[in-house]
Amino acid sequence: MKFLIDANLPFKLALHLRNKGFDVIHTDDLPNKEQTTDREIRKTSLEQDRVVISKDSDFLDSHIIIGVPKKFLFISTGNIINRNLINLIESNLNQIVDLLSEYDLIEINNKEIIAHEN
Repeated sequence: MKFLIDANLPFKLALHLRNKGFDVIHTDDLPNKEQTTDREIRKTSLEQDRVVISKDSDFLDSHIIIGVPKKFLFISTGNIINRNLINLIESNLNQIVDLLSEYDLIEINNKEIIAHEN
């Protein structure tokens, strides 16, 4: 599974997922780094068949309205320290991957993972 992590999430998350064997790019890996636009992220996710991971509800809106990004992991935890975010993803990683193989929109917060119907 391939991921594209938005600038609003830590680069350490990308490193962690890479260490788990996933193909991951962070916006800091892209030419415009943290200045990468949402449009560029959506385009890259389509061209490279990547799941976008973000806290940005604009991606949620675009996924619902126009279907891009095709697959989206929405982090709806509110404010969370990086270590806790990485621990949250790590402790739920197998379930997230399984759900993303079946659903296009997954939401995770501090209490639950929600697989939204397409």
